[in-house]
Amino acid sequence: MKTVVFGVIGTNFVSDWFCEAVGKTEGAALGAVYSRTAEKGGEFAKKHGIPAVYTDLEAFFSSPIDAVYIASPNFLHVPQALTALEHGKHVLAEKPAALTEEDFVRLAEEAKKRGLVYMEAMRPAHDPALGVIREAVAKIGTVRRAVFDFCQYSSRYDRFRSGEVLNAFRPELGNAALMDIGVYALHCCVALFGAPQKVLSSSVLLANGFEGMGDALLVYDGMQAEVSWSKITESVTPSFIIGEDGAVLIGKLSTLESASLKMRGGEEKILFDAREESNMVYEVRDFAAAARGEYDVSRQNENTRATLAVMDKIRCESGIVFPVQ
Repeated sequence: MKTVVFGVIGTNFVSDWFCEAVGKTEGAALGAVYSRTAEKGGEFAKKHGIPAVYTDLEAFFSSPIDAVYIASPNFLHVPQALTALEHGKHVLAEKPAALTEEDFVRLAEEAKKRGLVYMEAMRPAHDPALGVIREAVAKIGTVRRAVFDFCQYSSRYDRFRSGEVLNAFRPELGNAALMDIGVYALHCCVALFGAPQKVLSSSVLLANGFEGMGDALLVYDGMQAEVSWSKITESVTPSFIIGEDGAVLIGKLSTLESASLKMRGGEEKILFDAREESNMVYEVRDFAAAARGEYDVSRQNENTRATLAVMDKIRCESGIVFPVQ
């Protein structure tokens, strides 16, 4: 089995999770890290056993790596992915892979033209747990209503409330609760039910224009899905899918931490619970297989495209703007 060697852009906690996942994946290895400072890059490399540190992007993209994992600020995903593809590297871009559907399609076509893989790092899309949930949904009869709720109070919001605006709350970096949190809920909905026929939405904008929370109604033939996301409040109920004969309840959507099935008039049956391993390993496994030509990413990419199309509509309706730096 050919080992796919990754270069990592970004040294935040998500990159930590990614490196740990690579360490648990057969046929994947870490070869380089890019950081704006040698000190931070060196610390990250030492922590994860990465042999090379770069502070120059051109040198990083020209290094002997097979693929690039991009975990930089959202607004940098597209230009960095394009440069990586131009250097012949496969690209795994942290969610959202692009800020718009148009940009994602453009990069997916560029990757295909070059015989490369371009894929969004969307954990639940590759998690076998999603398949278990899909099988359970097939048992509850005609689905009439779904609620995908992912509200997660940001650890940085208290500082925002005290007057300090950190990067996580700066819209000029392509940040919004929709892009950072809502993307999980919307992707799960699209992965299970496809693209909606109609989208209605509303968001709450903070004083600096950052979108703190939002809601959307996704209309399908014979059913409706309510999607909620937030970085300024916390979810208190699970997500759920209700059919005419029963319901499926789902825990935290990014990790799919739990799921249960409750048939109408019956007792609740736990499908899975208390999962310990990070589900990032599944996306790394699938991406590495795709880079070797052993896995087709077209289904995931179509779901990403459809999700971004919904997000484009939400941003337009809700006035979510990313100011030019």
